[in-house]
Amino acid sequence: MAAPASRQVRRRARAAPRPRSAEDWWWDRLAPRGSGYHLLQSDSMLLVLSEPGPARPRAQRRASRRTPRQPPRGPSAAAKPKAGLRSEAAAAPAPAPAPTPTPEEGPDAGWGDRIPLEILVQIFGLLVAADGPMPFLGRCWVGRTRVGTLVQLCLRCRPRFSQLQRLTLIHWKSQLVGECCPRLTFLKLSGCHGVTADALVMLAKACCQLHSLDLQHSMVESTAVVSFLEEAGSRMRKLWLTYSSQTTAILGALLGSCCPQLQVLEVSTGINRNSIPLQLPVEALQKGCPQLQVLRLLNLMWLPKPPGRGVAPGPGFPSLEELCLASSTCNFVSNEVLGRLLHGSPNLRLLDLRGCARITPAGLQDLPCRELEQLHLGLYGTSDRLTLAKEGSPFLTQKWCHTLRELDLSGQGFSEKDLEQALAAFLSTPGGSHPALCSLNLRGTRVTPSTVSSVISGCPGLLYLNLESCRCLPRGLKRAYRGLEEVQWCLEQLLTSPSPS
Repeated sequence: MAAPASRQVRRRARAAPRPRSAEDWWWDRLAPRGSGYHLLQSDSMLLVLSEPGPARPRAQRRASRRTPRQPPRGPSAAAKPKAGLRSEAAAAPAPAPAPTPTPEEGPDAGWGDRIPLEILVQIFGLLVAADGPMPFLGRCWVGRTRVGTLVQLCLRCRPRFSQLQRLTLIHWKSQLVGECCPRLTFLKLSGCHGVTADALVMLAKACCQLHSLDLQHSMVESTAVVSFLEEAGSRMRKLWLTYSSQTTAILGALLGSCCPQLQVLEVSTGINRNSIPLQLPVEALQKGCPQLQVLRLLNLMWLPKPPGRGVAPGPGFPSLEELCLASSTCNFVSNEVLGRLLHGSPNLRLLDLRGCARITPAGLQDLPCRELEQLHLGLYGTSDRLTLAKEGSPFLTQKWCHTLRELDLSGQGFSEKDLEQALAAFLSTPGGSHPALCSLNLRGTRVTPSTVSSVISGCPGLLYLNLESCRCLPRGLKRAYRGLEEVQWCLEQLLTSPSPS
Protein backbone atom coordinates (compact mmCIF):
# COMPACT_ATOMS: atom_id res chain seq x y z
CA MET A 1 0.00 0.00 0.00
CA ALA A 2 3.01 2.26 0.26
CA ALA A 3 3.40 2.71 -3.49
CA PRO A 4 -0.21 3.83 -4.19
CA ALA A 5 -0.04 6.22 -1.24
CA SER A 6 3.12 7.75 -2.66
CA ARG A 7 1.50 8.23 -6.08
CA GLN A 8 -1.57 9.80 -4.45
CA VAL A 9 0.63 12.28 -2.59
CA ARG A 10 2.44 13.17 -5.82
CA ARG A 11 -0.90 13.72 -7.62
CA ARG A 12 -2.07 16.04 -4.85
CA ALA A 13 1.20 17.95 -5.06
CA ARG A 14 0.83 18.41 -8.82
CA ALA A 15 -2.77 19.51 -8.52
CA ALA A 16 -2.04 22.10 -5.84
CA PRO A 17 -2.47 25.59 -7.28
CA ARG A 18 0.68 27.58 -7.81
CA PRO A 19 0.86 30.68 -5.56
CA ARG A 20 -0.30 33.76 -7.48
CA SER A 21 2.43 36.23 -8.17
CA ALA A 22 2.20 39.97 -8.71
CA GLU A 23 2.58 39.31 -12.43
CA ASP A 24 -0.54 37.13 -12.50
CA TRP A 25 -2.43 39.92 -10.81
CA TRP A 26 -1.11 42.33 -13.47
CA TRP A 27 -2.43 40.19 -16.28
CA ASP A 28 -5.88 39.86 -14.69
CA ARG A 29 -6.15 43.58 -14.10
CA LEU A 30 -4.86 44.68 -17.51
CA ALA A 31 -6.52 42.10 -19.74
CA PRO A 32 -9.36 40.14 -18.12
CA ARG A 33 -10.37 36.96 -19.83
CA GLY A 34 -12.88 37.63 -22.58
CA SER A 35 -12.10 41.35 -22.74
CA GLY A 36 -10.80 41.12 -26.31
CA TYR A 37 -7.58 42.95 -25.48
CA HIS A 38 -4.32 41.79 -27.06
CA LEU A 39 -1.15 42.00 -24.98
CA LEU A 40 2.41 42.38 -26.20
CA GLN A 41 5.19 41.99 -23.67
CA SER A 42 8.98 42.27 -23.78
CA ASP A 43 11.56 42.14 -21.01
CA SER A 44 10.73 45.58 -19.63
CA MET A 45 7.53 46.72 -21.27
CA LEU A 46 3.89 45.75 -21.44
CA LEU A 47 1.66 47.04 -24.21
CA VAL A 48 -2.12 46.69 -24.15
CA LEU A 49 -3.77 46.90 -27.58
CA SER A 50 -7.48 47.31 -28.08
CA GLU A 51 -7.27 45.38 -31.33
CA PRO A 52 -8.37 41.77 -30.76
CA GLY A 53 -5.91 39.12 -31.73
CA PRO A 54 -4.62 35.71 -30.73
CA ALA A 55 -2.79 35.74 -27.44
CA ARG A 56 -0.59 33.05 -26.02
CA PRO A 57 -1.28 31.64 -22.56
CA ARG A 58 0.22 33.73 -19.82
CA ALA A 59 2.50 31.03 -18.50
CA GLN A 60 3.85 30.52 -22.01
CA ARG A 61 4.50 34.24 -22.42
CA ARG A 62 6.42 34.34 -19.19
CA ALA A 63 8.39 31.23 -19.97
CA SER A 64 9.37 32.46 -23.43
CA ARG A 65 11.26 35.43 -22.03
CA ARG A 66 13.21 33.49 -19.44
CA THR A 67 16.24 31.32 -19.82
CA PRO A 68 15.26 27.69 -19.12
CA ARG A 69 16.80 26.33 -15.96
CA GLN A 70 19.25 23.54 -16.68
CA PRO A 71 18.67 20.34 -14.67
CA PRO A 72 21.41 19.79 -12.06
CA ARG A 73 23.99 17.11 -12.59
CA GLY A 74 25.67 14.65 -10.29
CA PRO A 75 24.51 12.56 -7.33
CA SER A 76 24.05 15.61 -5.09
CA ALA A 77 21.33 16.92 -7.39
CA ALA A 78 18.67 14.50 -6.16
CA ALA A 79 15.50 16.26 -5.16
CA LYS A 80 14.99 16.48 -1.40
CA PRO A 81 11.50 15.53 -0.21
CA LYS A 82 9.51 18.04 1.74
CA ALA A 83 9.22 17.65 5.51
CA GLY A 84 5.53 16.74 5.44
CA LEU A 85 6.07 13.90 2.94
CA ARG A 86 9.30 12.51 4.32
CA SER A 87 7.77 9.56 6.26
CA GLU A 88 5.55 8.35 3.42
CA ALA A 89 8.27 8.81 0.83
CA ALA A 90 10.69 6.85 2.98
CA ALA A 91 8.29 3.92 3.28
CA ALA A 92 7.76 3.67 -0.45
CA PRO A 93 10.20 1.76 -2.64
CA ALA A 94 12.24 3.77 -5.10
CA PRO A 95 10.30 4.18 -8.34
CA ALA A 96 11.83 3.31 -11.68
CA PRO A 97 13.94 6.11 -13.17
CA ALA A 98 11.97 8.31 -15.54
CA PRO A 99 12.67 11.52 -17.43
CA THR A 100 12.33 14.45 -15.04
CA PRO A 101 10.44 17.36 -16.59
CA THR A 102 12.08 20.74 -16.36
CA PRO A 103 10.46 22.54 -13.41
CA GLU A 104 8.69 25.77 -14.19
CA GLU A 105 10.49 28.75 -12.84
CA GLY A 106 8.85 30.90 -10.22
CA PRO A 107 7.59 34.38 -10.87
CA ASP A 108 10.08 36.96 -12.13
CA ALA A 109 11.52 38.77 -9.13
CA GLY A 110 12.19 41.96 -11.07
CA TRP A 111 11.34 45.48 -10.00
CA GLY A 112 7.94 45.21 -11.70
CA ASP A 113 6.87 42.56 -9.15
CA ARG A 114 8.06 44.53 -6.15
CA ILE A 115 6.39 47.89 -6.93
CA PRO A 116 2.62 48.25 -6.52
CA LEU A 117 0.62 48.73 -9.70
CA GLU A 118 -0.68 52.13 -8.63
CA ILE A 119 2.86 53.48 -8.28
CA LEU A 120 3.94 52.05 -11.64
CA VAL A 121 0.92 53.57 -13.37
CA GLN A 122 1.81 56.92 -11.82
CA ILE A 123 5.45 56.65 -12.97
CA PHE A 124 4.53 55.64 -16.52
CA GLY A 125 1.92 58.39 -16.67
CA LEU A 126 4.54 61.02 -15.78
CA LEU A 127 6.97 59.66 -18.36
CA VAL A 128 4.39 59.66 -21.13
CA ALA A 129 3.25 63.15 -20.17
CA ALA A 130 6.84 64.43 -20.26
CA ASP A 131 8.16 62.79 -23.44
CA GLY A 132 5.10 61.37 -25.18
CA PRO A 133 4.18 57.70 -25.58
CA MET A 134 6.47 56.85 -28.47
CA PRO A 135 9.82 58.03 -27.04
CA PHE A 136 8.91 56.20 -23.83
CA LEU A 137 8.03 52.98 -25.66
CA GLY A 138 11.19 53.26 -27.75
CA ARG A 139 13.35 53.45 -24.63
CA CYS A 140 11.59 50.48 -23.08
CA TRP A 141 12.25 48.10 -25.97
CA VAL A 142 15.29 45.93 -25.31
CA GLY A 143 16.50 42.56 -26.47
CA ARG A 144 17.26 41.03 -29.82
CA THR A 145 13.68 41.08 -31.05
CA ARG A 146 13.10 44.84 -30.80
CA VAL A 147 13.24 45.28 -34.61
CA GLY A 148 10.61 42.66 -35.28
CA THR A 149 8.53 43.84 -32.35
CA LEU A 150 8.43 47.44 -33.55
CA VAL A 151 7.67 46.36 -37.10
CA GLN A 152 4.81 44.21 -35.77
CA LEU A 153 3.61 47.16 -33.72
CA CYS A 154 3.72 49.39 -36.79
CA LEU A 155 1.67 46.92 -38.77
CA ARG A 156 -0.91 46.48 -36.02
CA CYS A 157 -1.13 50.20 -35.25
CA ARG A 158 -0.59 51.66 -38.73
CA PRO A 159 -3.51 54.14 -38.42
CA ARG A 160 -2.08 55.49 -35.19
CA PHE A 161 1.52 55.47 -36.43
CA SER A 162 0.45 57.41 -39.50
CA GLN A 163 -0.13 60.36 -37.14
CA LEU A 164 3.20 59.96 -35.34
CA GLN A 165 5.34 63.11 -35.39
CA ARG A 166 8.20 62.43 -32.93
CA LEU A 167 10.15 59.17 -32.69
CA THR A 168 13.20 58.13 -30.65
CA LEU A 169 15.13 54.96 -31.54
CA ILE A 170 17.80 53.67 -29.15
CA HIS A 171 20.47 51.11 -30.13
CA TRP A 172 18.99 50.77 -33.61
CA LYS A 173 20.88 48.81 -36.23
CA SER A 174 19.69 49.26 -39.78
CA GLN A 175 15.95 49.19 -40.29
CA LEU A 176 13.86 52.34 -40.16
CA VAL A 177 10.09 52.50 -40.33
CA GLY A 178 9.58 55.72 -42.26
CA GLU A 179 6.94 54.16 -44.48
CA CYS A 180 4.66 53.81 -41.44
CA CYS A 181 5.25 57.37 -40.21
CA PRO A 182 4.62 59.71 -43.15
CA ARG A 183 4.00 62.68 -40.83
CA LEU A 184 7.20 62.28 -38.85
CA THR A 185 8.78 65.66 -38.06
CA PHE A 186 11.43 64.73 -35.45
CA LEU A 187 13.71 61.68 -35.33
CA LYS A 188 16.30 60.91 -32.67
CA LEU A 189 18.83 58.10 -33.07
CA SER A 190 20.65 57.42 -29.81
CA GLY A 191 23.42 54.85 -29.49
CA CYS A 192 22.80 53.65 -33.05
CA HIS A 193 25.41 51.98 -35.24
CA GLY A 194 25.50 50.95 -38.86
CA VAL A 195 22.72 53.20 -40.16
CA THR A 196 23.28 53.27 -43.91
CA ALA A 197 22.93 56.11 -46.38
CA ASP A 198 20.15 54.23 -48.19
CA ALA A 199 18.14 53.96 -44.98
CA LEU A 200 18.43 57.68 -44.24
CA VAL A 201 17.67 58.70 -47.81
CA MET A 202 14.61 56.44 -47.89
CA LEU A 203 13.51 58.00 -44.63
CA ALA A 204 13.90 61.50 -46.06
CA LYS A 205 11.81 60.55 -49.09
CA ALA A 206 9.09 58.77 -47.11
CA CYS A 207 8.76 61.48 -44.43
CA CYS A 208 8.23 64.69 -46.36
CA GLN A 209 7.59 66.66 -43.16
CA LEU A 210 10.74 65.57 -41.33
CA HIS A 211 12.67 68.70 -40.33
CA SER A 212 14.58 67.73 -37.14
CA LEU A 213 17.29 65.06 -36.82
CA ASP A 214 19.18 64.22 -33.62
CA LEU A 215 22.25 62.01 -34.15
CA GLN A 216 24.02 62.68 -30.88
CA HIS A 217 25.80 59.69 -29.32
CA SER A 218 25.32 57.64 -32.50
CA MET A 219 27.91 56.39 -34.98
CA VAL A 220 26.56 57.30 -38.40
CA GLU A 221 28.81 57.62 -41.43
CA SER A 222 29.25 61.16 -42.67
CA THR A 223 28.32 60.04 -46.18
CA ALA A 224 24.95 58.87 -44.87
CA VAL A 225 24.29 62.18 -43.12
CA VAL A 226 25.41 64.21 -46.15
CA SER A 227 23.15 62.15 -48.42
CA PHE A 228 20.24 62.74 -46.05
CA LEU A 229 20.92 66.50 -45.99
CA GLU A 230 21.12 66.62 -49.77
CA GLU A 231 17.66 65.04 -49.95
CA ALA A 232 15.93 66.82 -47.04
CA GLY A 233 18.19 69.83 -46.42
CA SER A 234 15.83 72.39 -47.90
CA ARG A 235 13.30 71.73 -45.11
CA MET A 236 15.68 70.98 -42.22
CA ARG A 237 15.17 73.16 -39.15
CA LYS A 238 17.11 71.42 -36.36
CA LEU A 239 20.24 69.26 -36.33
CA TRP A 240 22.12 67.72 -33.38
CA LEU A 241 25.55 66.11 -33.87
CA THR A 242 28.26 64.52 -31.74
CA TYR A 243 31.72 65.70 -32.72
CA SER A 244 33.98 63.15 -34.38
CA SER A 245 36.50 62.99 -37.19
CA GLN A 246 33.60 62.96 -39.66
CA THR A 247 31.97 66.15 -38.41
CA THR A 248 34.01 68.26 -40.83
CA ALA A 249 32.32 66.65 -43.83
CA ILE A 250 28.86 67.31 -42.41
CA LEU A 251 29.72 70.92 -41.62
CA GLY A 252 31.03 71.24 -45.15
CA ALA A 253 27.57 70.41 -46.44
CA LEU A 254 26.07 73.08 -44.17
CA LEU A 255 28.58 75.64 -45.38
CA GLY A 256 27.48 74.81 -48.93
CA SER A 257 23.97 76.13 -48.16
CA CYS A 258 22.29 72.73 -48.25
CA CYS A 259 20.20 73.74 -45.19
CA PRO A 260 19.28 77.39 -45.72
CA GLN A 261 16.34 77.17 -43.27
CA LEU A 262 18.32 75.63 -40.39
CA GLN A 263 17.39 77.21 -37.06
CA VAL A 264 19.11 75.01 -34.44
CA LEU A 265 22.62 73.54 -34.73
CA GLU A 266 24.26 71.75 -31.81
CA VAL A 267 27.63 70.00 -31.90
CA SER A 268 28.89 68.46 -28.67
CA THR A 269 31.44 65.90 -27.57
CA GLY A 270 30.54 62.39 -26.52
CA ILE A 271 31.90 60.40 -23.61
CA ASN A 272 35.33 60.13 -25.23
CA ARG A 273 36.64 63.63 -25.78
CA ASN A 274 38.32 64.35 -29.09
CA SER A 275 41.61 66.20 -28.73
CA ILE A 276 41.65 67.33 -32.38
CA PRO A 277 40.40 70.94 -32.53
CA LEU A 278 37.51 71.71 -34.84
CA GLN A 279 38.27 74.53 -37.23
CA LEU A 280 35.06 76.45 -37.88
CA PRO A 281 34.76 79.00 -40.70
CA VAL A 282 32.54 81.49 -38.90
CA GLU A 283 31.73 83.70 -41.89
CA ALA A 284 31.00 80.73 -44.16
CA LEU A 285 28.59 79.31 -41.59
CA GLN A 286 26.81 82.66 -41.41
CA LYS A 287 26.30 82.60 -45.17
CA GLY A 288 25.26 78.93 -45.30
CA CYS A 289 22.78 79.12 -42.38
CA PRO A 290 21.43 82.68 -42.34
CA GLN A 291 18.28 81.71 -40.37
CA LEU A 292 20.14 80.19 -37.41
CA GLN A 293 18.49 80.96 -34.07
CA VAL A 294 20.38 78.59 -31.75
CA LEU A 295 24.07 77.70 -32.04
CA ARG A 296 25.63 75.37 -29.47
CA LEU A 297 29.26 74.23 -29.57
CA LEU A 298 29.42 72.37 -26.27
CA ASN A 299 32.61 71.18 -24.59
CA LEU A 300 34.49 71.43 -27.87
CA MET A 301 38.03 72.43 -28.65
CA TRP A 302 37.46 74.56 -31.70
CA LEU A 303 39.31 77.26 -33.56
CA PRO A 304 37.73 79.87 -35.80
CA LYS A 305 39.25 79.84 -39.23
CA PRO A 306 41.14 83.12 -39.83
CA PRO A 307 39.10 85.41 -42.07
CA GLY A 308 42.14 86.49 -44.06
CA ARG A 309 43.42 89.97 -44.80
CA GLY A 310 41.11 92.39 -46.47
CA VAL A 311 38.09 90.11 -46.09
CA ALA A 312 34.90 91.96 -45.20
CA PRO A 313 33.06 90.90 -42.04
CA GLY A 314 30.49 88.20 -42.46
CA PRO A 315 26.75 88.82 -42.53
CA GLY A 316 26.40 87.64 -38.94
CA PHE A 317 23.43 85.74 -37.53
CA PRO A 318 20.61 88.31 -37.54
CA SER A 319 18.08 85.83 -36.07
CA LEU A 320 20.37 84.32 -33.41
CA GLU A 321 18.76 84.16 -29.95
CA GLU A 322 21.00 81.64 -28.17
CA LEU A 323 24.76 81.08 -28.31
CA CYS A 324 26.33 78.39 -26.10
CA LEU A 325 30.10 77.94 -26.15
CA ALA A 326 30.34 76.31 -22.72
CA SER A 327 33.37 74.14 -22.04
CA SER A 328 34.78 72.34 -19.02
CA THR A 329 38.33 73.15 -20.08
CA CYS A 330 40.11 76.25 -21.31
CA ASN A 331 39.27 77.07 -24.93
CA PHE A 332 40.34 79.55 -27.57
CA VAL A 333 37.27 81.79 -27.59
CA SER A 334 38.40 85.41 -27.35
CA ASN A 335 36.77 88.83 -27.60
CA GLU A 336 37.66 88.93 -31.29
CA VAL A 337 36.02 85.57 -31.97
CA LEU A 338 32.91 86.57 -30.05
CA GLY A 339 32.67 89.77 -32.06
CA ARG A 340 32.86 87.85 -35.33
CA LEU A 341 30.05 85.59 -34.18
CA LEU A 342 27.68 88.17 -32.71
CA HIS A 343 28.32 91.47 -34.49
CA GLY A 344 25.03 91.08 -36.36
CA SER A 345 22.86 89.49 -33.62
CA PRO A 346 20.75 92.19 -31.94
CA ASN A 347 18.10 89.70 -30.74
CA LEU A 348 20.37 87.53 -28.58
CA ARG A 349 18.65 86.36 -25.39
CA LEU A 350 21.00 83.69 -23.98
CA LEU A 351 24.79 83.79 -23.93
CA ASP A 352 26.61 80.85 -22.31
CA LEU A 353 30.37 81.38 -22.10
CA ARG A 354 31.18 79.08 -19.19
CA GLY A 355 34.83 78.11 -19.33
CA CYS A 356 35.72 80.90 -21.78
CA ALA A 357 38.37 82.52 -19.57
CA ARG A 358 39.68 84.76 -22.38
CA ILE A 359 36.42 86.73 -22.61
CA THR A 360 36.50 90.05 -20.75
CA PRO A 361 33.73 92.50 -19.78
CA ALA A 362 35.10 94.98 -22.30
CA GLY A 363 34.50 92.49 -25.11
CA LEU A 364 30.94 91.85 -23.93
CA GLN A 365 30.16 95.54 -23.65
CA ASP A 366 30.58 96.04 -27.40
CA LEU A 367 27.98 93.43 -28.38
CA PRO A 368 24.93 94.80 -30.22
CA CYS A 369 22.34 92.84 -28.19
CA ARG A 370 20.38 94.97 -25.72
CA GLU A 371 17.82 92.50 -24.34
CA LEU A 372 20.03 89.75 -22.94
CA GLU A 373 18.17 87.59 -20.39
CA GLN A 374 20.71 84.91 -19.45
CA LEU A 375 24.46 85.47 -19.11
CA HIS A 376 26.70 82.61 -17.95
CA LEU A 377 30.36 83.48 -17.38
CA GLY A 378 31.21 80.86 -14.74
CA LEU A 379 34.66 79.32 -14.70
CA TYR A 380 34.77 75.69 -13.57
CA GLY A 381 37.96 73.69 -13.19
CA THR A 382 40.18 76.30 -14.82
CA SER A 383 43.86 76.57 -13.99
CA ASP A 384 44.97 78.93 -11.21
CA ARG A 385 47.71 80.17 -13.53
CA LEU A 386 45.17 82.01 -15.68
CA THR A 387 45.11 85.76 -15.24
CA LEU A 388 41.51 86.72 -14.60
CA ALA A 389 40.06 90.19 -14.92
CA LYS A 390 39.67 91.97 -11.58
CA GLU A 391 37.63 94.89 -12.90
CA GLY A 392 34.86 95.46 -15.41
CA SER A 393 31.86 93.58 -14.03
CA PRO A 394 29.77 96.81 -13.79
CA PHE A 395 29.92 97.00 -17.59
CA LEU A 396 27.79 93.86 -17.75
CA THR A 397 25.13 94.68 -15.21
CA GLN A 398 24.72 98.31 -16.21
CA LYS A 399 24.06 97.25 -19.79
CA TRP A 400 21.59 94.42 -19.06
CA CYS A 401 20.26 95.00 -15.51
CA HIS A 402 16.75 95.71 -16.86
CA THR A 403 16.45 92.36 -18.69
CA LEU A 404 18.83 89.89 -16.98
CA ARG A 405 17.00 87.00 -15.30
CA GLU A 406 20.03 84.73 -14.79
CA LEU A 407 23.61 85.82 -14.09
CA ASP A 408 26.52 83.44 -13.46
CA LEU A 409 29.85 84.92 -12.34
CA SER A 410 31.13 81.79 -10.62
CA GLY A 411 34.92 81.60 -10.30
CA GLN A 412 35.57 85.08 -11.68
CA GLY A 413 38.32 87.18 -10.09
CA PHE A 414 36.53 90.51 -9.72
CA SER A 415 37.41 92.49 -6.60
CA GLU A 416 35.04 93.21 -3.71
CA LYS A 417 34.53 96.82 -4.79
CA ASP A 418 34.00 95.86 -8.42
CA LEU A 419 31.29 93.34 -7.51
CA GLU A 420 29.62 95.85 -5.21
CA GLN A 421 29.33 98.35 -8.05
CA ALA A 422 28.14 95.68 -10.47
CA LEU A 423 25.35 94.32 -8.27
CA ALA A 424 24.25 97.82 -7.24
CA ALA A 425 22.96 98.24 -10.81
CA PHE A 426 20.02 95.96 -9.92
CA LEU A 427 18.91 98.39 -7.22
CA SER A 428 18.15 101.25 -9.61
CA THR A 429 16.31 99.80 -12.58
CA PRO A 430 14.68 102.19 -15.07
CA GLY A 431 11.18 103.36 -14.16
CA GLY A 432 11.48 102.12 -10.59
CA SER A 433 10.31 98.62 -11.55
CA HIS A 434 11.60 95.53 -9.81
CA PRO A 435 14.57 93.87 -11.52
CA ALA A 436 13.94 90.65 -13.40
CA LEU A 437 16.86 88.84 -11.74
CA CYS A 438 15.78 85.45 -10.35
CA SER A 439 19.05 83.43 -10.44
CA LEU A 440 22.48 84.65 -9.29
CA ASN A 441 25.58 82.45 -9.08
CA LEU A 442 28.47 84.03 -7.14
CA ARG A 443 30.25 80.82 -6.23
CA GLY A 444 33.96 81.33 -5.47
CA THR A 445 33.87 85.13 -5.82
CA ARG A 446 34.93 87.86 -3.40
CA VAL A 447 31.43 89.16 -2.78
CA THR A 448 30.90 90.73 0.66
CA PRO A 449 28.00 90.31 3.13
CA SER A 450 26.79 93.88 2.60
CA THR A 451 26.69 93.40 -1.16
CA VAL A 452 24.74 90.16 -0.86
CA SER A 453 22.28 91.77 1.55
CA SER A 454 21.70 94.66 -0.84
CA VAL A 455 21.07 92.49 -3.87
CA ILE A 456 18.63 90.23 -1.97
CA SER A 457 16.72 93.26 -0.68
CA GLY A 458 16.61 94.87 -4.11
CA CYS A 459 15.61 91.74 -6.05
CA PRO A 460 12.40 90.37 -4.51
CA GLY A 461 12.09 87.77 -7.26
CA LEU A 462 15.44 86.12 -6.49
CA LEU A 463 14.84 82.36 -6.25
CA TYR A 464 18.37 80.95 -6.56
CA LEU A 465 21.54 82.27 -4.95
CA ASN A 466 24.84 80.36 -4.90
CA LEU A 467 27.35 81.56 -2.31
CA GLU A 468 29.52 78.45 -2.10
CA SER A 469 33.25 79.03 -1.44
CA CYS A 470 32.79 82.81 -1.08
CA ARG A 471 35.80 83.63 1.09
CA CYS A 472 34.44 86.97 2.41
CA LEU A 473 31.22 85.53 3.86
CA PRO A 474 30.69 84.14 7.40
CA ARG A 475 30.91 80.44 7.96
CA GLY A 476 27.66 78.56 7.73
CA LEU A 477 26.32 80.78 4.95
CA LYS A 478 28.57 79.59 2.15
CA ARG A 479 26.08 77.42 0.32
CA ALA A 480 23.41 77.48 -2.38
CA TYR A 481 19.93 78.79 -1.56
CA ARG A 482 16.93 77.60 -3.51
CA GLY A 483 13.51 79.13 -3.21
CA LEU A 484 12.24 82.41 -1.79
CA GLU A 485 12.20 81.18 1.81
CA GLU A 486 15.83 80.05 1.80
CA VAL A 487 17.00 83.27 0.13
CA GLN A 488 15.15 85.38 2.71
CA TRP A 489 16.61 83.25 5.51
CA CYS A 490 20.07 84.01 4.13
CA LEU A 491 19.25 87.73 4.25
CA GLU A 492 18.16 87.47 7.91
CA GLN A 493 21.37 85.66 8.84
CA LEU A 494 23.52 88.22 7.07
CA LEU A 495 21.81 91.10 8.83
CA THR A 496 22.30 89.52 12.27
CA SER A 497 25.69 87.83 11.86
CA PRO A 498 28.89 89.63 12.91
CA SER A 499 31.32 90.60 10.17
CA PRO A 500 34.06 88.01 9.55
CA SER A 501 37.40 88.84 11.04
